[in-house]
Order: sequence, then C-alpha cells, then structure tokens
Amino acid sequence: MKPKDNPMVVERYTVLDRTAHTIHAVAMIVLIITGFKIYAGWDFMSFHNARALHMIAVPALLAVNWILIPYNIFSSIEGGIQEKIAHFMDHYVFGPEDAKRLKAIILNFFGKGEYPAFTIYDEVSGHYKTKLHPLMKILIVIEGTAIFVIAVSGIVLYRLDWALIGLPIGSWILLAGDLVAPAFNMSSLQFYRALHLVMTYFFVFELVVHVGILEFNPHVWKYHKAIFWSGKEDLSDSRYAEIVKPKQKQLSDSEIWHESSDTPSEVVKD
Repeated sequence: MKPKDNPMVVERYTVLDRTAHTIHAVAMIVLIITGFKIYAGWDFMSFHNARALHMIAVPALLAVNWILIPYNIFSSIEGGIQEKIAHFMDHYVFGPEDAKRLKAIILNFFGKGEYPAFTIYDEVSGHYKTKLHPLMKILIVIEGTAIFVIAVSGIVLYRLDWALIGLPIGSWILLAGDLVAPAFNMSSLQFYRALHLVMTYFFVFELVVHVGILEFNPHVWKYHKAIFWSGKEDLSDSRYAEIVKPKQKQLSDSEIWHESSDTPSEVVKD
C-alpha cells in the first residue's frame, strides 16, 4: 500500500509483522543468554532467575513462530487457498529465481557483476513479489526445524514426566531418544541435552549471519528501521530493490493506422 503524499513509499511490514519480529528477536536473545547461564553457570544472574526468564521466553517464541507469523503470512494476501499458497511460495520458499540471485550475490562478493535486487515490488498488484534475501529463505527452513527440535528437547530437560492433557509427552520423547542415543554412546537425556546445546549454537550462528553479515552493509540498514519501527520502505532508493512497472499497452496495426490518418484542422496546400 502506498501513502498518497509519497507514492514511492510503501508498507513493507504491518504492525503485526513488526510485533512478531520484535518478540521473536527479544525472546531469542533472552533464550540464548539464559540458556548459556543455565548450562555454563555464569555468575551474572541466579539460576532461579535465569530459569524463570527462560520459561517466559519459551512460550513467547513458540507462540510467535507457530501462531502469529503463520497468521501474518496467510492473512496478508486476498484470495483463496491457491493464492495464499502461491504467495507463501514466492515470499518464503527458495526457488529458481532465488538461486539466480544467490549466484549473482556470490559473484558480486568476488567482484564480478552487480549485487542483484532481492526486494521486488509489483506496482500493478500493490504488493511485494518477494522481499527476503535468498540466503534468508534457506535459513528460515532450517530455523523452523531447529525451533521444533529445541522445543522438543527442552521439554524433557524441563521435566522428564511432562504431560499435556494427560498425554505423557515427556515419556514419549525419551522413548524416541532411546532409538537414537545409543548410537552416540549416550542415554536419551544426555542426547537431548547435547542436541539442545547444538541448536543453541545454531541460533547464535544464525544471529551472526542474519545481522552481522547479510545486513552489515549500511545500505540495508533501512530494513532494520522498517522491521522494528516504521514498517515503510522508500522505493526511490533503488539499492537491492526493483519495481515491476505496468506493461505499456501495445497498439494494434489498425490503431496505429487510425492515429496516423488523422488530419489536422489546418492542412498546408501546395
């Protein structure tokens, strides 16, 4: 959507998008810090407080990723199921066009070619065709899997016999671990503890890649402002952005002949 006072400024993120991203970022940072405190015994906070903060951040992260973000994705586009699926595939799934952009990005890193636009805005529909960096589309899938794994492993670290509406979820998770853990010469609980730690290191790695590498370029700091504060993007700044313009109408031969055969009101005679 474009504001009337500046047609080049569009809404990149809605209020719900910004809310989800902020909660996600804060919860993830809290979980990483308190998680390492619980694991390594850092002295800056008591174990009780770290565990309490950890258990507050967990449901916040899961609610955002499993409820709010899916709602934002599928409610942001009009139409039926097919349109919503197509919107999801274009925006969040790594595809052939993203592969081309990623190749161009790698070549640009080695000084060959221009850095391609990864933000594509369609003036006809008034919506983005895509707005994620190609590498982020890959990381999203890995992150979603990692969140599920760290949530499952965290259940048994929190309570071995954890149950939900009478279902012995904790016991089931431990039984599943018994199928894999012996291959690593571990008990099921040891396996889940190690897995939980590995996933934590992955989130640290992802944070470094997402913030410290992909967006270390000052030209993309405008996206930090958009995702945390304004929600707006100025498309007049063409760095990494491309606008799909409406196609010009092609005149038929008859229309061209009609235009050329119009006689002016005054004709110069010999």
